[in-house]
Amino acid sequence: MTDYTPVKADKFAFGLWTVGWQGVDPFGGATRDPLDVGEALHKLSDMGAWGLTFHDDDLIPFGTDVPERERIISRFRSLLDETGMVVPMVTTNLFSHPVFKEGGLTANDRQVRRFSLAKVRRNIDLAASLGAKTYVVWGGREGSESDVAKDVPSALNRYAEGLNTLCEYVTEQGYDIKFALEPKPNEPRGDILLPTIGHAIAFIDRLAYPDMVGVNPEVGHEEMASMNFTQGIAQALWSGKLFHIDLNGQKGPRFDQDLRFGSGNIKGAFSLVDLLEHGTLDGGPGYDGPKHFDFKAPRTEGPEGVWDSAAGCMRNYLIFRERARNFRADPRVQEALLEAKVAELAVPTLAPGETLDTLRDESYDPDALGKREVYIERLDQLFMDHLLGAV
Repeated sequence: MTDYTPVKADKFAFGLWTVGWQGVDPFGGATRDPLDVGEALHKLSDMGAWGLTFHDDDLIPFGTDVPERERIISRFRSLLDETGMVVPMVTTNLFSHPVFKEGGLTANDRQVRRFSLAKVRRNIDLAASLGAKTYVVWGGREGSESDVAKDVPSALNRYAEGLNTLCEYVTEQGYDIKFALEPKPNEPRGDILLPTIGHAIAFIDRLAYPDMVGVNPEVGHEEMASMNFTQGIAQALWSGKLFHIDLNGQKGPRFDQDLRFGSGNIKGAFSLVDLLEHGTLDGGPGYDGPKHFDFKAPRTEGPEGVWDSAAGCMRNYLIFRERARNFRADPRVQEALLEAKVAELAVPTLAPGETLDTLRDESYDPDALGKREVYIERLDQLFMDHLLGAV
């Protein structure tokens, strides 16, 4: 049996808020004690993880004065040196404090928007000093519960203004940072702006600095809207916009569950890893950035269960990766791909020099084409065989 032990080269990363989640939900308080950042870094490093990410408030409690802030940052830097962990991504909490109850970058109140930009700017400086290359923007409060309470075109203008301003700041400071929008359809707001990968990519095209902004899709966020996450990631890759990714599990269109990666839609998780590792048949790229787990151990678990869950995220990815490699190398799969003409989709419909007039002069037999075998079931069962280890 393969040893599914993660190593730094796998680029597995965890949010401080994930392993540090205390099990609070709308119906009950914490079931676990707070987690010290030192314990998080040492434990994750020992488990083979590569990176730790954080919101500003995860590391430095909201309202911390300057001397205490500097002490916390100094200790954090020392811990990174001790463990060899890196900080590939940083983000800002614009959703927890009551000031953001009606939005951050798109709040109706102008003072709230100004405060939000100032909060992000301060944390961008910290992110740059720690070597982070990606800055995630999740608009958890950017939305509304009433259509008449939020003028959406104006909100999108303010959202764009915020991103444009931040891009200008990063450029002026000479920081090597790009931004990644994180789509989500709902929760905590009734309806969140930029709810899906497609919405976010369309929005990015309207920005002043579109090359500096991509997406950070999350499994659960797309699947809670009944979207096919693998297809969404494929479009993000096709668009050159997959700057970061959040991996977890989700069981259909429910609340955001943040399950251990692979423990929800197992077939979707397998197809996702296959895409990330192998790219597309027309030579499109895979993904070589951080594999970032945005999960939460169930509140039923104690401290040991948190680490069991974190280890499971990495182990499941490695299992899927091995089986995806075996799937692609299987001669039966290669034959089935040919039978299903999967690669033919990469061939242009019109050859060089052809026009619609060329098609006018051809003859077709739609009845015969309608009766053709497409062999998708044969191919899909081989996919299932490899997923289930029945090979």
